[in-house]
Amino acid sequence: MSGHARLQHSDGPWVRAAGGAEALHTHLAPARAELEKSHEGLLAGESAGHFAVLRELAAVRESWVRRVGTAQGECGSLAGKLRAVAREQGATDQAVRESFGPRTDVPAQPSPVPHLAPSPPASGPTPPSALYFLGGSDT
Repeated sequence: MSGHARLQHSDGPWVRAAGGAEALHTHLAPARAELEKSHEGLLAGESAGHFAVLRELAAVRESWVRRVGTAQGECGSLAGKLRAVAREQGATDQAVRESFGPRTDVPAQPSPVPHLAPSPPASGPTPPSALYFLGGSDT
């Protein structure tokens, strides 16, 4: 394909990113359960309310359970969105391709038309520019 410009699209990066987001979603599920389980019994009973450290620990645990749940939900949502981008971009590429009609090969940079090609610079002294005559610098 040398000499011809081609816009190439691949859904590979989008699909791989979606797979990574799904893997994170799946990996976070046991982490959330482990947080819950590791604090079982520690905060039970009336005596837990009497110790400030246990109240603080409960607040921290609840905060992390919420954060992990939020991250898990975001990863699950992101996977679907990334796959949708791959589908939509592929469909758009196809629609644009079809809108041009039958395919013809066109050079990426057409050859210059001989009578429009710039002429070589003339030898001899270079005349001053218009800027010079207006009081500006010519350098």
